[in-house]
Amino acid sequence: MAAGRRFRVDPSLVIVTVLLVAVLIAGFTLSERFGTLRNLMNVLEQAAALGFVSLGQSLVVLVGGIDLSVGAVVTASTVLMAAVVEMNPAWMVPMIPGVLAFGAFIGFINGFLVLRTGVHPLIVTLGTGSVLNGLVLLYTLQPTGGVPYWFEEFAYGRIGPVPVAGLVMLVCFGFVWFFLKYTAMGRSFYAVGGGEESARLSGIDSNRVILIAYTACGFFVALAGAYFVSRTGVGDPRVGEPFTLASITPVIVGGILLGGGKGNVLGALLGVFLISLINNLLNYMDVSTFIQWIVQGLIILVAVSVYVNRERKL
Repeated sequence: MAAGRRFRVDPSLVIVTVLLVAVLIAGFTLSERFGTLRNLMNVLEQAAALGFVSLGQSLVVLVGGIDLSVGAVVTASTVLMAAVVEMNPAWMVPMIPGVLAFGAFIGFINGFLVLRTGVHPLIVTLGTGSVLNGLVLLYTLQPTGGVPYWFEEFAYGRIGPVPVAGLVMLVCFGFVWFFLKYTAMGRSFYAVGGGEESARLSGIDSNRVILIAYTACGFFVALAGAYFVSRTGVGDPRVGEPFTLASITPVIVGGILLGGGKGNVLGALLGVFLISLINNLLNYMDVSTFIQWIVQGLIILVAVSVYVNRERKL
């Protein structure tokens, strides 16, 4: 009996894995270039930004929240890093941890406001995102700033065939997976997401857990911002816009329950690969970006329907 529980397979991981395999088979069938090692490594490289943001979003969703400021934090981090480094290139090295600390601070503010005001996280983070976007657009309406060429290694560098950015993303997911599965604080994320009041009665400091989740989210989102500076060499005031909703897609597809308390970040990682591979395949087929948005929307609707029905059956 105990062995059965030990080797129990998460159904959500099975579902997203089957979808991933189906996309790979379709890609190998429809395009000769899709299945090459070079293309798959390019997909891993380009998936890094979505991976960082979705990882942060996963942590917030697990504790019962949601963060609609992630797109604005990506943009603000990108513009801040590029603008500061352009003023003095010698600040490039300290700005790497500096921009991550900036993202973590914004995440902390989000968590603090959610706890302090009692307003739904959707409204709070929408507000902080609007403030950040407004400040960025007051500063610049076009790409600005610049970074040294050596920083491009983060986005374009390779260790053998493996892209550095993709490797960093995998390490981040691995670290968070270990934290959630094998530490008391990580398990507290599930307890708080499953029922904040019940968690408090169990002796868990729910406020602390929520603050850590939002702070970590801001950290990982700012890492996506640093990736875009490395990739483009400038701070783009529009770069983060797609991620506000795009970051939620892998979370839902990966089986993390909206409302919190259930899910696996490995599912979110598979969701990132699924979305990235679909977009890559559609690009090879010369499908419009607008149709790609429609496909992502349909994936969300189908995933929500499947998981909601499964939860009701359970």
